[in-house]
Amino acid sequence: MASQITSRQRAETLVEALPYLQKFRDSIFLIKYGGSTMEAEEQVERFLIDVAFLDAVGIRVVLVHGGGKAINVRMKEQGLTPQFINGLRVTDAPTVEIVRSVLDDEVNPGIVNQLEALGVKAVGISGRKVFIASKLPPFTGPDNKEVDLGFVGEAEEVNPVAVLAALATGAVPVISPLGALPSSESININADVSAAALAAALPATKLIFLSDVPGLMLDPKDDSSLIHSLTASQTEELIDRGVIAGGMIPKVRSATKALKSGLGKVHLLGAGVPHAVLLEAFSEEGIGTEITP
Repeated sequence: MASQITSRQRAETLVEALPYLQKFRDSIFLIKYGGSTMEAEEQVERFLIDVAFLDAVGIRVVLVHGGGKAINVRMKEQGLTPQFINGLRVTDAPTVEIVRSVLDDEVNPGIVNQLEALGVKAVGISGRKVFIASKLPPFTGPDNKEVDLGFVGEAEEVNPVAVLAALATGAVPVISPLGALPSSESININADVSAAALAAALPATKLIFLSDVPGLMLDPKDDSSLIHSLTASQTEELIDRGVIAGGMIPKVRSATKALKSGLGKVHLLGAGVPHAVLLEAFSEEGIGTEITP
């Protein structure tokens, strides 16, 4: 079917984008995507085209990706059953090696190859080179027994040297959500929290979380209740009211912490909207939720 957009409308769209293109040229956009957003080929293709566009107009893009579905597939192939507690993957020694192998040897190179097919220079970087991590301590379960998640932790420090070196060559760094213990052992880390820490360390102009929800909503069942813009302090009010809950809490809190450390803005976008990243970055209306300092 032929496009219903006229040549004049196309030109007007480009003119609307011009001030944003000028403003953000040479800026760093850190984009974290994973979960269900990596499962639909059409969504992934649209997203990577957005990355190629950003790169072509002089915006320096850093990607932090997930890979949970691929890890689950590999575990089942090896006769292991994925276990999650409070949304965190139980990661014993055999599991952490599967996680490392899938993320660094399968998912990461796959994204790099897709970007290069779009004409983008990309460099895969293991998160083990970027995030110095520590294990999460055991926590007490509902039966008052201690639960040890194994090789699951959080980034204590960020070493952005490899990322900055890749950016200096004009490449898009593609980073896996892994960390390294002081002993050099691999550890599974929260990609959202780590992405926010890296965004602050660079620092990035924008931190973009691409997920399967359109943004923060007052009522998760009502898309019309989308919150278009709020400040970091307002996010705490929404946490207290239970509007922001579950796995969204560490995502938002890590993002607001990064805002205090020099990050420009945070955007929460839904991957279901075609070219969501471009719409947010280069249009007057924008989409999703914007969090400002």
